[in-house]
Amino acid sequence: MFFASTEVKKGDGPKKNMRRHQTQSNTHATTTFTQKLFVMAALIGSLLLTMPLSLLAQEPQALEILQKSDDVVSAPQDQHSLMTMLLIDKNGDQKERKSELFERAKADTRLVRFLAPADQKGISFLSLPDDKMYLYLPAFKKIRTIASHVKNESFAGTDMSYDDISTLGYAKDHDLKLLEMTDEFYVLELTPRLGTEKDYSRLNYSVRKDNFYPVKTEYYDQNGNLWKVMERRQIEKIGEYWIAKETEMTDLRKEHSTKSLVDTVEFDTNLADEVFSQRNLKKTK
Repeated sequence: MFFASTEVKKGDGPKKNMRRHQTQSNTHATTTFTQKLFVMAALIGSLLLTMPLSLLAQEPQALEILQKSDDVVSAPQDQHSLMTMLLIDKNGDQKERKSELFERAKADTRLVRFLAPADQKGISFLSLPDDKMYLYLPAFKKIRTIASHVKNESFAGTDMSYDDISTLGYAKDHDLKLLEMTDEFYVLELTPRLGTEKDYSRLNYSVRKDNFYPVKTEYYDQNGNLWKVMERRQIEKIGEYWIAKETEMTDLRKEHSTKSLVDTVEFDTNLADEVFSQRNLKKTK
């Protein structure tokens, strides 16, 4: 019975070997196809994961840069500056004004007052939180509230709007992305958030890498054309704080610019609340 149970019939061997070979081939093909599917799925999954992450990772980086820049500019508890302002037309002719600035950037408050010449003396502008703005014109002896629909108008013939002067930080009102990184600068694109009223459609905002101080802001109009450029120069560290001793705003449409030169500056002098009041707005020196 032992030999009978192991007897192989004639012709069975080659057929079984062929079937075994076909089975092995099919198994190998199936395994190879499955491996390819696995690799493709892994690649697709990797792309789906890494693409959104790379895009999202850019936003926190851009936000961190802008927040640091805002913090550097608003670092002093308060600031008082005496300034020379030059209004320069397309022919290079200049008009000179003297002004003073009181500022508490962290509290979103600023007062600008013209000291000279005589026809400009006493013109003052006060900006307070929540977009509250006031203008005092000595000739009328009256304080005017700057409504939201006129805040983008020119301030006293300069190339800066009321909104430009009152803006002490950008992070809270803008969506942003990182456009470019060079050896020296970060370049951010800032777009006003929905509900934020701005005359510009976007800003290109260049920040130094070493200290996060902003050096250049490009303003684009609603049609996407470059409209104004603000440049900060002669950036120095005075005590603990960085400051631009020269700032120039250029209006490309008007071919006109306003240059502000810091003559003297003092920080952290504990400016009183009274300084940023409508009553003080009417004071002249």
